[in-house]
Amino acid sequence: MPTFRGTEGLWRQHRAEDLATPEAFRRDPKLVWEWYDWRRQLIAKCLPNPAHQAIAALERDAPEFLLITQNVDGLHRKAGSVRLVELHGNLWRVRCVRDERTMENFDVPLRQIPPRCECGAPLRPDVVWFGEALPAEALRRAFDAAESCEVFLVVGTSAVVQPAASLPMIAREHGAYVAEVNLEPTPLTSIAHESHHGKAGEILPRLLGFPSGRPGSDNFEFRNSNFAISPPDPHR
Repeated sequence: MPTFRGTEGLWRQHRAEDLATPEAFRRDPKLVWEWYDWRRQLIAKCLPNPAHQAIAALERDAPEFLLITQNVDGLHRKAGSVRLVELHGNLWRVRCVRDERTMENFDVPLRQIPPRCECGAPLRPDVVWFGEALPAEALRRAFDAAESCEVFLVVGTSAVVQPAASLPMIAREHGAYVAEVNLEPTPLTSIAHESHHGKAGEILPRLLGFPSGRPGSDNFEFRNSNFAISPPDPHR
């Protein structure tokens, strides 16, 4: 049996595109859940970085703040973010394939693979798979925020994955100030009012007003009351 980790690990023999699909789940739910269980075990060991913490601190100071994310790892919630839209779902939620009911599941490792609902039906990860539409309510909230915000901050994105890539464009068209923090220039750089290139964990705390670079160690005041932030991640 190949190990999960290492150059010959099991998951190096599978592409994410071949596992994160409804067809893959119907064909082999056990294999799909073994992959997600492995990912959950890795994520469970991770802690929010200073960028996650700065975003959570900003939420506490900006009454109209909304976080829009494609991240599914749950680290924003772990950092304390509450007002957020998870466009691609969350690895720590499961969904019944029979009645679409969702529930949290933090078992690491999973007690049963594949896990089952109390009704007996299989549970699937509550994430958006390749070929699936994004949740309509999440999209509505994201587009409403983009159209109404005064400041739109984009963090850690290639700016090519739709529909999230269109959100800062919409915000700018509606008069918002657009800023980005990315490792390198993106298609968004040319339309953003300001761009900062480097690691979000180093740049974002200072950009949001933490002189020491450590959220929670400084007095912080954010004067814009209508704020949207989008740190999308194309990985499901």
